Amino acid sequence: IPAEESEEEPAAAEERPDTRLGQQDTAGGSHEGSQEGAAAEETDRDGHREAQEAEQPDRTLATSNKPRKKKKKRKTKKNSAGEAVEDKELEDIESLLERIEEPGLAPQSPGGLTPDSRPLLYVEHRNLNPENELKRYFGARAVLGDQRPRQRQRQYVRSMWLTAPKNTWPRYSKTGITMQLLDTRRGVQHFTFEHHREYQQVQFKFLDAVESMDPNNIVLLLQMNPYHVDSLLQLSDVCRMQEDQEMARDLIERALYSLECAFHPVFSLTSGTCRLDYRRPENRAFFLALFKHLMFLEKRGCPRTALEFCKLILSLDPENDPLCVLLLIDFLSLRAREYTFLTRLFQEWESHRNLSQLPNFAFSVPLAYFFLSQQEERPELERSQARERAARLIQLALVMFPSVLMPLLDHCSVQPDARVASHPFFGLNAQISQSPALNQLTSLYVGRTHSLWKDPAVMAWLEPHTHEVLRMVEAQDTLVQEAEHKRKIRYQSAPRNIYRHIILSEMKEATAALPLEVTSQPVMGFDPLPPLDSIVSYTRPERTSHPSNESTLSLFFRSLLPNFNLQGDIRHDGDDEAGAAQDLNQGVNRLMAAMRDMLANIQFQEPPRDDNPEGDGDWD
Repeated sequence: IPAEESEEEPAAAEERPDTRLGQQDTAGGSHEGSQEGAAAEETDRDGHREAQEAEQPDRTLATSNKPRKKKKKRKTKKNSAGEAVEDKELEDIESLLERIEEPGLAPQSPGGLTPDSRPLLYVEHRNLNPENELKRYFGARAVLGDQRPRQRQRQYVRSMWLTAPKNTWPRYSKTGITMQLLDTRRGVQHFTFEHHREYQQVQFKFLDAVESMDPNNIVLLLQMNPYHVDSLLQLSDVCRMQEDQEMARDLIERALYSLECAFHPVFSLTSGTCRLDYRRPENRAFFLALFKHLMFLEKRGCPRTALEFCKLILSLDPENDPLCVLLLIDFLSLRAREYTFLTRLFQEWESHRNLSQLPNFAFSVPLAYFFLSQQEERPELERSQARERAARLIQLALVMFPSVLMPLLDHCSVQPDARVASHPFFGLNAQISQSPALNQLTSLYVGRTHSLWKDPAVMAWLEPHTHEVLRMVEAQDTLVQEAEHKRKIRYQSAPRNIYRHIILSEMKEATAALPLEVTSQPVMGFDPLPPLDSIVSYTRPERTSHPSNESTLSLFFRSLLPNFNLQGDIRHDGDDEAGAAQDLNQGVNRLMAAMRDMLANIQFQEPPRDDNPEGDGDWD
C-alpha cells in the first residue's frame, strides 16, 4: 500500500543515522555484535509494521493527508458540501452561546445554582456593566450599533469597572483625591479617601457656592475643576430637578470615574472584604455616587446591574449600612429575578440581623419563594418546599404587618372582598395605631414594590392566605397577640440611616411620613443627614466677613445688590466716636447712591395708546 511505503521510508531514514552511530560505537567489537545489531534493526522494523497495521484510524488519516493533488481537486467541488458543514458549525456555536447566556436571562435555572459556594456579597465585574445586561435583552447590534465606529477614533483612556469614560468628558487629570489603607483586621481591609491641600481649597469654594444658592456658581467651579466630586453630585440633583435626566446621569458617572481613578492598588470591588467608614466625610461621596448611579440604572431598565451595585454598597459597610440599602436590595432582587440570592440572604442574615422585622423582607421573601415554586424547570420536590415556605412566611408577614395589605391592594387597583374590607384587623385602625417609624417603612415598601404584586397569579395566591390570617385572628391565636406586642415595643423611632435612605429614594409616600426634626433642617444632595459622630480630618476656615453684625436694611439691599457693602472695604475697629460718625456718614452716602442706581434702572412699560396704528388690540 502506498501509505505504508510512504510511512516506512521516513522511518527507515530516521533509523539509518542511528545504525551508523551504533556501528561507530561498536567498531572495535566483534562481528557477532554487528549481527546482533542487524537483528535488532529487523525486529524494530517488524514491530513498527505491526504497530502501523494495528492503528487503522491513523493509517486512514495518513492516506487522506498524503495526496495533495487530490486535495486541490476537492476544493473546487466543496461548494455545497462545505457550506453545509460551515452552517452546521455555526449552528453549534450559536447553540453554545445560547447555553452560556441562559443563566443571565433566567438566573434561576439549575445551572445558576452553582455559585452558592461564593460569598454572599460577591460582586462580578461583568455584572457592573449595564451594556452587558442590555445586550442580553436586545442584542449587541441594538446596543453597540452606533458606538463601534466611534471607538476606533477614541482617545486613550483608562478602562474602568464602574463606568465607561466618554469622549464628551473633559480630559482627566489628578484631582487631589487619594485612597489609603488604614489597617487590616481579621482578613478585612479598611480604606479611606484623602483630600490633598489643593482639593481642600476647591472643597471650600464649593461650600461657598452652595451657600450662595446659585447653581451657576457650581457650574463655574466645575469649569475650572471638572472632576470635583461633590460639585458633580450637587449639580446632578439640580439637573434632575430640571428634568434633565441624561445630564444628571452623566455627572454621576463622571464622579464615579474620578473616584475610581483614585483607588488604592489593593482595593477590590469584588472580594467583599474592603471597608469604607461613612463617618469620614471623604468617603461619603463614594457611597452616594454608587447609590444614585444604581437608582438611574433601575429606572433605565437594568435591575441586574443595579443589584450588583447594591451588593457593592452593602459590602463596603455591612454592619452599619449607612444608606440602609437593605430596604432596597429585596426589590432589586425580585426585579432581576434573582430569587435564590434573596432567599439565601434571608437565611444567612436572619439569625443576627432580624431581617423578618423589616416589612420589605417580611413580604418580599415569601414572594420570592412563590416565584421559585412557579418555575417548571425545577424538581417537583423543590417546588413543593418553596410553596410551603411561601405560605408560612406570607401568613407571618400579614400577622406582623397588617397595615401593608390595604394600601398594597389600593396601589394595585384591586378591590378586596367584603370580609377583608370590613374586618378591623386590616382596616384603617391598623394604619392609625402603628408608630410613625413603622409607617415610614410600610409606606416605603408599598410605594416601591407594588408593581410586583399586580400579577393576577400573585393576587390569587395571596387571597387564601389572607383569609387564613383572619381565621387566626378570630380564633385569638397567640401568634397574633405576640405580633401586636412586638409592634408596640419596637419601631419607636427610626435610626438615622433609614431617614437618609428615604430622602435619597424620594418616595413621596415615605417622605411625607418623615418627622419634623428631619424635614426642618436643610438637606444637601452631596451630604444628606451627616452622621452625628463624624470623623473630621480637616475643617473649613472661618470666613472674614461677619454678616451677622449687619443691619436688616443692609441685608435687604445686599439681596438686591450683591456688591453693596454698608461698612465699605475698610473696617475700623477703634472706639473713636468721630471715626464711628464718619463711618456712618459714608454708609448713608453709599446707601443713597445705591438707591439712586436702583431707581434709575427701573423701567416701566407704557400701555399702548388708542391712536397707535400698530397696536395689537385693546389693552386691559
